[in-house]
Amino acid sequence: MPESLSDRAAADALLPRIEDEPAPTAVTTSTVQFEGHVWNIRQDAFDYNGAEIVREYVDHPGAVAILALDDQDRVLLIQQYRHPVRMREWELPAGLLDIDGEHALVGAQRELAEETDVVASEWNVLTEFYTSPGGSNEVIRIYLARGLSPAPEAFDRTDEEADMVTRWVSLDDAVDAALARRVQNPSLVLGVLAAAASRARGWSSLAPADLPWPRHPSNWDHTV
Repeated sequence: MPESLSDRAAADALLPRIEDEPAPTAVTTSTVQFEGHVWNIRQDAFDYNGAEIVREYVDHPGAVAILALDDQDRVLLIQQYRHPVRMREWELPAGLLDIDGEHALVGAQRELAEETDVVASEWNVLTEFYTSPGGSNEVIRIYLARGLSPAPEAFDRTDEEADMVTRWVSLDDAVDAALARRVQNPSLVLGVLAAAASRARGWSSLAPADLPWPRHPSNWDHTV
């Protein structure tokens, strides 16, 4: 007799909670195939399930994004041009962690000030994610920044940031835009959904701003 949905749910309830598992592999070769202006393409050969597998992926320094939330539950968004998708996307302030030795929190504080001329007195880790784990090791940590005030100085912006637009949007309106598929940037979509869910739980899911980050690529070892 087929298993009922209730029986299956009862059995599933006994399983461990879902959680990504580290899976160390024996990397036999690891070489940079292309060295780019911002990131590289790396090729690894590794042993997995008794076979040697070769994969290329974007070797990325990692990044941070900042969901800056004011006292009226408004999120500070930026709009800038993204050439690969030919779009002026609405996004959270964000940036690469490409300064050697810089802590992710310091990078987030720097990016918020440089991109929006805003600083924050209260910082927490909101969430983290891999952007494309099948083809990149890029991991992004999203911080929640509160206690906002104007930065002591304004920053000059160049390249894609030269005509960047900033806008305050209510968190609820930002969630609506994500659910309606009007915005597509993954840090923005994940960030506002995570913030809304955390707010509904009294912000109990937030983590300290100095939370260790073992998934950051700087902790990877490419030596063989």
